[in-house]
Amino acid sequence: MESFEKFIGDVSSFVWGPPLLILIVGTGLYLTLRLGFLQFRMLPYSLKLAFTKKQDSKSEGDISHFQALMTALAATVGTGNIVGVATAVILGGPGAVFWMWITALVGMATKYSEAILAVKYRVKDKNGEMSGGPMYYLERGLKQKWLGVLFAIFGAIAAFGIGNMVQSNSVSGVLKSTFSVPTYVTGIVITIFTALVILGGIKSIGRVTAYFVPIMALFYLIAGLIVLIMNASLVPEAISLIFTDAFTGEAVAGGALGAVIRWGVARGVFSNEAGLGSAPIAAAAAKSDYPGRQALVSMTQVFIDTIIICSITGITVVMGDLYSSGAEGNALTSMTFEHFLGPIGSYIVAIGMLLFAYSTILGWSYYGEKCISYLFNESAIKYYRYAFVIAVFIGSVTTLDIVWGIADVMNGLMAIPNLIGLLGLSGVVVAETKRFLDVVKAEKAQKKNQASS
Repeated sequence: MESFEKFIGDVSSFVWGPPLLILIVGTGLYLTLRLGFLQFRMLPYSLKLAFTKKQDSKSEGDISHFQALMTALAATVGTGNIVGVATAVILGGPGAVFWMWITALVGMATKYSEAILAVKYRVKDKNGEMSGGPMYYLERGLKQKWLGVLFAIFGAIAAFGIGNMVQSNSVSGVLKSTFSVPTYVTGIVITIFTALVILGGIKSIGRVTAYFVPIMALFYLIAGLIVLIMNASLVPEAISLIFTDAFTGEAVAGGALGAVIRWGVARGVFSNEAGLGSAPIAAAAAKSDYPGRQALVSMTQVFIDTIIICSITGITVVMGDLYSSGAEGNALTSMTFEHFLGPIGSYIVAIGMLLFAYSTILGWSYYGEKCISYLFNESAIKYYRYAFVIAVFIGSVTTLDIVWGIADVMNGLMAIPNLIGLLGLSGVVVAETKRFLDVVKAEKAQKKNQASS
């Protein structure tokens, strides 16, 4: 068993090695250039579109722009925002936070491109619901169904691991260590709450995440902002250290600049999932008149996840200066918040972990469902949902080293066919973008004329 664990660990290190990370960031940079830095030019409009009260209700789709965004955020705002960021600082030093930011900025173009293709090539299934994502644009756009099948296989397996059992295990572990709650009690409660939501399908998931995710994110953001405001004098020094260490690597043993970049990029991708192909599955379910409209909404997910939420963790951890203490990811974040806020700090991190992990389970349940549906048919969905719910409990009460390793490998492998699709269909992305920007320009002109008349 130990030799198998080592083998899985070696495969995971290879899959998530420099070649894949370079491909992910390189694809984001390539799309950024082809789209004329769209993510910077259109970010204010995108945020307005995502959070406007008036949502598209007439176009085809199952959920609103906002619900699709919250479902995707539910899946990505998870343990990576607490554990992943702290791990990046431990292994790569403060400068790793800078490279997380860079990964996110180019990743916004990737996320935009994924979503525009997901909506353009989506189909309506036998249940009358929208189905889309990499498997569909690989088959219908790139004409390479075998790549779509590969993605769906990797995605379905990853959903049970990184999107399910790993998350429920993290929750049960944190609640046991912080509040002395038995793991089986946590398992029963999470399983019941998961079943109540996911058995109702995407409309149920969309409704719950639309309320749950903003509250969850605000809870952690407010706690983090309190730390930053109470210790405002330390913030400039921490940010300065992040920027200087990003190009020197002095905080890492031996001044290994490569480690700073690698861990910053790796944890940035792990957190916001830009390039992995998961979020466009949720984007495809949105009611949208043009693919570009939902794509702009979807790209704000990376901004919220990494530029805002991960920054709270990253700057706080650097300010605390405890990353050389030997503590691991979750423990380091907990120690840092406790350092600044007293005992309540560790409770905040524990509750944050609970909320973030549970939301990830909800988001990934839908991703896995659509992968299973693509591989088999719609009738397989109900069996998948039952199995997914059972897996939540199993994850809560068992050790998961092998499950984590396999899920990590599958998560990385998802990116390969997806990135091939993004590069091969980049011309379609550019054409759809030009078409939609002309629509936006016409809409603005119309509003201006109406205001002046």
